[in-house]
Amino acid sequence: MRWTLTGTGGERTCQSLLLTTSSKVFTWSLPLSSWTALLIRSSGLMVAMLHLISHLVALALLVAPARATATIPSYVYDYAPLIWLHSQDAYRPGDLQAQLDHTTPEVNWTAIQGAPSPLTLSNLDQLNNLGNTSVYLTSHEGIAAYPEPAWFRGITPDSQGRIGNGTGCAIIVVDHGSGNVDAFYFYFYPYNKGDLVLGLEFGDHIGDWEHNMIRFANGTPQAMWFSQHSSGQAFTYGALEKKGKRPYAYSGNGTHASYAVAGQHDHTIPGINLPTGFLLDYTDRGILWDPTLNAYAYTYDPSTRTFTASGDYPVSWLDFNGRWGDDQPPGEPSIFGEAKYVAGPNGPKFKTLDRTLVCPSTPCIVLPFKIFAATASRTT
Repeated sequence: MRWTLTGTGGERTCQSLLLTTSSKVFTWSLPLSSWTALLIRSSGLMVAMLHLISHLVALALLVAPARATATIPSYVYDYAPLIWLHSQDAYRPGDLQAQLDHTTPEVNWTAIQGAPSPLTLSNLDQLNNLGNTSVYLTSHEGIAAYPEPAWFRGITPDSQGRIGNGTGCAIIVVDHGSGNVDAFYFYFYPYNKGDLVLGLEFGDHIGDWEHNMIRFANGTPQAMWFSQHSSGQAFTYGALEKKGKRPYAYSGNGTHASYAVAGQHDHTIPGINLPTGFLLDYTDRGILWDPTLNAYAYTYDPSTRTFTASGDYPVSWLDFNGRWGDDQPPGEPSIFGEAKYVAGPNGPKFKTLDRTLVCPSTPCIVLPFKIFAATASRTT
């Protein structure tokens, strides 16, 4: 690449600028006003260089390559899940940037020196060089704050299923080739309220990521994954409750674990969903949330581990290796290894986006029917 100045009347009255690359020659006119020309003649080379630099900055913006943009198939939206939030759940979906606004990145309960400020979804990945997986986005008030700050409660969807202007969903599409496509729908909540066991509460944490994944073959949905705590369940698309084409997912009260039916769910044995047991989640048709109305969308290439946005969306946050909430408090008491307050979760990149099966691990059973009838529901 070579820059060439051309003009008349001497070296200091440059009137055009040529950029020569290996394939093209670009020419721009640089008209000099009489005032600018006077400054150049009177002040010499320094003024001329300042004038030239200002044009070069503008030109760099013109010739800079545009950011790659991903294309999201329309069927990813046509079949996107609708989420029934529990009627009594105080902890609604939240805005991703708001979570950053209410937290400070820490390692070992010490604020990171030199962290980006302000912290945004476009620079969050810079924390990987300042603590990597040891970074926790630590709430200003603390996980045990009382009274709880309002932002813990998230945003209640309106009558259209929208959470105001917040963005609480990330859609990530993985194309495996030969018409096989996985569409992940990630849902974010500022706070997770844990389970009650024999009157004791376990598993509260700041930040909560849950997801569904729909596997498509040539644009037709085949099966859907429901994330539930450390495991989950998979069902054929035909087995699911739907509104038109769009399947319903039921969000657990406080825990936000994702289920295929309303009612009571025991998850004592990971991946096994029974109507009663020791560890219970509760779902019902409380408030309907349409995550696609407040979503960023991306594609993901497992071979290069690269995320590409479908529009003018921030991307860097997806590469963040740390946790989206506080670390478990030092000395937190536990019973059989379970504590009331636990560490926040890591993000979507850690949810086996390159999975071969519908499930993230084996064995993977895709059920063609619902396991049990809903015990509490109401019609739409």
